[in-house]
Amino acid sequence: MYEFPLTSGQKSFLRGRGQIIEATLKIGKGGLTAPFFAELQKLLRAQELVKLRFLGSDRTEQAALVTQIADEGRCVHVSTVGHTALFYRQNPDPKTRTITLP
Repeated sequence: MYEFPLTSGQKSFLRGRGQIIEATLKIGKGGLTAPFFAELQKLLRAQELVKLRFLGSDRTEQAALVTQIADEGRCVHVSTVGHTALFYRQNPDPKTRTITLP
């Protein structure tokens, strides 16, 4: 599992940033596939903060998917509201980071 501890203030900051971005990934009937994780990695490298939308799944299924995405995607789950979830992974290169955490 990807370990990057976030304080409650940092999570609040990221949730605020997440409200203004569009959901760039969608999880439908196909579930979590290799192309999904490839796209997630590409988006995390470019944007660091990724918002995704669950299509046609219930809350218990979403909770399991969120855990699996965080584990396999090597990112931190920031929050889930309704059918959307927010994930974050800091870029290892300080020069190319798009988000500066407080």
